[in-house]
Amino acid sequence: MARRTPRNALFNRLRTPGTLTGFLKTASVCVLVAGLLSPLAQVPAAAAASNDYCGGQCSDILPPGENGNATLAQILLNQVFGTQPSHAEDQLGPYAGLATGYSTLTDAKINTFFNDASFGVASDQVASTEKPAGRSDVTIVRDKKTGVPHITGTTRYGTEFGAGYAAAEDRLWLMDVFRHVGRGQLTTFAGGAPSNQGLEQEFYRNAPYTEADLQAQIDGAVAGNGARGRQALSDADAYLDGINSYIDASDSGRYFPGEYVLTGHKDSITNAGTIDHFKITDLVALASVIGSLFGSGGGGEVNNAISLIAAQSKYGVEEGTKVWESFRERNDPEAVLTVHDGESFPYATRPDDAQGEALPDAGSVTQEPLVYDRTGSAATAGATGASATAAATTLSSAKRGMSNALVVSGKYTASGHPVAVFGPQTGYFAPQLLMLQEIQGPGISARGASFAGLSMYVELGRGQDYSWSATTSGQDIIDTYTVELCQDDYHYLYHGTCTAMDEVEQKNAWKPTTADGTAAGSYTMRVWRTKYGPVEYRATVGGKKVAYTTLRSSYLHEADSIIGFQMLNDPDYVKSPQTFQSAVQHINYTFNWFYADSQHTAYYNSGDNPVRASGVDAEFPVWAQAAYEWRNWDPATNTADYTPASAHPSSIDQDYYISWNNKQAKDYTTAPWGDGSVHRGNLLEDRVKKLVAAGGVTRTSLVKAMAAAALADLRAEDVLPKLLRVVNSSTVTDSTAAAAVSKLQAWVTAGAGRTETSAGSKTYADADAVRILDAWWPLLVKAEFEPGLGSDLYTAFGGNLPVDESPSAAHGPTGSHAGSSFQYGWWSYVDKDIRAVLGESVQGGLARKYCGGGGLSSCRDVLISTLKTAAGMTAAQVYPGDDQCSAGDQWCADSIVQRTLGGIKHGKISWQNRPTFQQVVEYTSHR
Repeated sequence: MARRTPRNALFNRLRTPGTLTGFLKTASVCVLVAGLLSPLAQVPAAAAASNDYCGGQCSDILPPGENGNATLAQILLNQVFGTQPSHAEDQLGPYAGLATGYSTLTDAKINTFFNDASFGVASDQVASTEKPAGRSDVTIVRDKKTGVPHITGTTRYGTEFGAGYAAAEDRLWLMDVFRHVGRGQLTTFAGGAPSNQGLEQEFYRNAPYTEADLQAQIDGAVAGNGARGRQALSDADAYLDGINSYIDASDSGRYFPGEYVLTGHKDSITNAGTIDHFKITDLVALASVIGSLFGSGGGGEVNNAISLIAAQSKYGVEEGTKVWESFRERNDPEAVLTVHDGESFPYATRPDDAQGEALPDAGSVTQEPLVYDRTGSAATAGATGASATAAATTLSSAKRGMSNALVVSGKYTASGHPVAVFGPQTGYFAPQLLMLQEIQGPGISARGASFAGLSMYVELGRGQDYSWSATTSGQDIIDTYTVELCQDDYHYLYHGTCTAMDEVEQKNAWKPTTADGTAAGSYTMRVWRTKYGPVEYRATVGGKKVAYTTLRSSYLHEADSIIGFQMLNDPDYVKSPQTFQSAVQHINYTFNWFYADSQHTAYYNSGDNPVRASGVDAEFPVWAQAAYEWRNWDPATNTADYTPASAHPSSIDQDYYISWNNKQAKDYTTAPWGDGSVHRGNLLEDRVKKLVAAGGVTRTSLVKAMAAAALADLRAEDVLPKLLRVVNSSTVTDSTAAAAVSKLQAWVTAGAGRTETSAGSKTYADADAVRILDAWWPLLVKAEFEPGLGSDLYTAFGGNLPVDESPSAAHGPTGSHAGSSFQYGWWSYVDKDIRAVLGESVQGGLARKYCGGGGLSSCRDVLISTLKTAAGMTAAQVYPGDDQCSAGDQWCADSIVQRTLGGIKHGKISWQNRPTFQQVVEYTSHR
């Protein structure tokens, strides 16, 4: 029976990035439903199994479900009755169930919460078999349980044609949305909702590409990679042919996604209108979105400069710099590391004598406008607010991190084979950004997840006898250059010559549709590009007018990474941890890559790390002069010298690896702030280290470790006990404070998790303690640090690193209802400061003591005062409600929402802080 979504979820308007809002506010359901379902003719058949060395011990999961396409009739039924299309959410329940089911997990129960990720489909589990476009060289088999496509080709062309066809079957609408996002054209395609405006602005600011730029990326990737480059182009062409074949078939058969009708691109009665074919530059536009979202570490140099100036203004240059460096935690000795064997990988370290810095004059920085000529709904407060949020997200170094990995060497497992539990946290969307597939063909043998529209290869998953995954790394491949202006605001000095900036524009206009009732509006996005990248800020330096530009090494090179993914899918290439590392060295996105087979584990940090000029500090803007450019930088192609593979953090067969966007290795500086003594990586480190010490690690025990960390409140587990030591350093006599302390202590003793009392209860155990800490944290941080730092510096540091990122927080880089939590926050600062006040040893401590001016008694007074205030706040004050939840609903405030990118909606699930796509693997043999 199809699952019903809650009635109160119907017709809701999500105000989150990428949402298509207000589907079907008015529609004549009865008239439209009849006759609109046109299923493909399918014949049952058995599937041939490929070589599989996992012994039935590979599993995966990707909510909400494989099917991300829905006809108009299916959308209408979902909106009105809550019914779900087949396989639209059949992975959501198992995924959600792990939160309450992991404590009794056994190996036999793993596939209750995950899919069997073995190659092929058993004959009695075949749901359908098709020959796309009647081709004889490719077959798509779908399994009964999840509807995942298993693509088997006898020719390379047929294999990739099938991959494209299956992708369009499962994600055509989403692919179309994101090719428009990548070109900055979402509003013209899907409607002018403020969230859509913000999303296209975020990516256009980052990658303001022309069609010529997109084609040049393809030409460069092919020309620079020999036979593999030519093969990639052939694969992409066949993949596109498959997509376009499905478009034609679904158009003529009238079973295309219903969103095309609801957004005015197709007529439900006459079938008038078109669905544009995909072209190869669309794939680069899609890649630019994914690379920007998850694989572009760096930036934030102007914000760094602003907070440094504030620190120096408060304390003087020397002391202010010390204070700034202590909060920056570039190379904190207490930070959790992925490569923990002591090996050093220096990168972006602080120079002894910085050269070329171009700090702005105090108060002179203004953000470069992106949007001009607003009309209609583009000029509303909601629209301008979305623009401000998009700009802040783009220009911050606090990029979306997410994703985690737990990998244990066979030396410490029960079987003697490595065990891995890993996957990317890509957010929660309906349909999901990723899709599952298996591809078997000449030179390709893999199963796993790929971003929709880029699924000619599996990007995260398994081969015949190995699995791989990634987490976002965040090392700095983005620098800010300071160009001196000449003649006017749109000319700059390049190597002494006054040079015109390039103006790139995108004009967008929209009108109301059934899907999005936003009133008509329009605007122009305008970017000024220099040889040093797009202009992001204006300022003065020493009284001179300048522009700050942003240059990233992957700019104009998003297509290059296709070669690495091609290698990962090639069973004749990846045969060992060494060849795995060689493959991911061809990926220029900033990722941490993990590998496991039956004998070995491995790790490698990818990305084109530019070789900076001697003395350049990557933390701050530098002058756009030849002496401070990347070594051997060519502005025509945006290529330069990059650090060699040996300089990237890497390892083979370390006892264990963990990653949750933490610091990679000793002396390897990442761009985001917050790599200190308390990081969410510690939630994995502490658990896995304990398992390894005991030995006999199994798939079950490693999944349990991940699941426990996924429900942990980082503040409560790693910081709250120290806060309570200060509070309890004397008897707490105030009754309100004492009651709060008792509840908080009981929560810590119980494990400090945000866990339901029972499956589906929608009520937390220790609910009062959770509420108190959620209310207390921002109050105590402000009271602890603002008096010593002063309001200006406190605010400036908050611009570098958000104070909090609890599950219910509607601020921070992930927003609310997004699952991912506790990546960015002041937990390390509080930890180090409180330990210093307690007189404990602190390595890499803050330059000063802040809580109560450094005195234990006065610090205790600050904590008790703020705790009393927090304890007195009602649930409605702490959780004020939003478009998803009523005020005071704690569980709902934390809950995960599958953010609608189309017409199908799903119910909320309980909070978990875990990968969206996740694998559990333990290979039993090797080729």
